[in-house]
Amino acid sequence: MSREPQIAVTVVRRFDASPERVFDAWLDPATVGLWLFATKTGEVVRVEVDPRVGGSFVIVDRRDGEDVAHTGAYLEIDRPRRLVFDFWVDKLPDHPSRVSVDIVPLPAGCELTLTQEFSAEMAEYKERSRVGWGKLLDALAATLA
Repeated sequence: MSREPQIAVTVVRRFDASPERVFDAWLDPATVGLWLFATKTGEVVRVEVDPRVGGSFVIVDRRDGEDVAHTGAYLEIDRPRRLVFDFWVDKLPDHPSRVSVDIVPLPAGCELTLTQEFSAEMAEYKERSRVGWGKLLDALAATLA
């Protein structure tokens, strides 16, 4: 990912589940396919996860007959505290972003802070990304319930 000026989006969510359960939901293919990049009107048709630093993931959601691939490359995996990956959508392959997921234990459950950084030229996607991540984290909470 280039180091040009960055735009950041941050979303914070509390979960009733343990930090380990929340963290593992990002890397387990069976669980990932239930919530990450899945849409209510789409169908996840492909999930590949190689959960190691240097590994990658591909999640394909079929929307209105069109496949949308979400791809990432893992940069940091520190279970159950931190996950960092470069991320891009096949429709915008020249515009990767970096996603950091930080999980802090609470007396009951945990708090997750997700930050997505992308180039300033993609600023028009800032609010859409914030809303999208919020919906995905809601889906994660529902999956873990």
